[in-house]
Amino acid sequence: MLLGHAGLLEGRRATTHWTTLGWMRESFPHVTVEDQLRFVEDGTIVTSAGVSAGIDMALRLVARYYGEDIARATARHMEYHYLETNTR
Repeated sequence: MLLGHAGLLEGRRATTHWTTLGWMRESFPHVTVEDQLRFVEDGTIVTSAGVSAGIDMALRLVARYYGEDIARATARHMEYHYLETNTR
């Protein structure tokens, strides 16, 4: 929601916590709100659907910049399950 209010989501895809998906749609009609994904990557902007989805998003960024092996090792070190899919 902060990114939307800052004007950074115009014409992009994004997601947010399930309790505020409707609010996001109403507030930002030029944003494609993805309600089936835990996180959304749209160029340089990445949004997530909550706290655990934020961890998944962070691990995806680790994979993007350092490789999936490092992301999986990071999840193991955190004792966090590395998701194979991005769906809610």
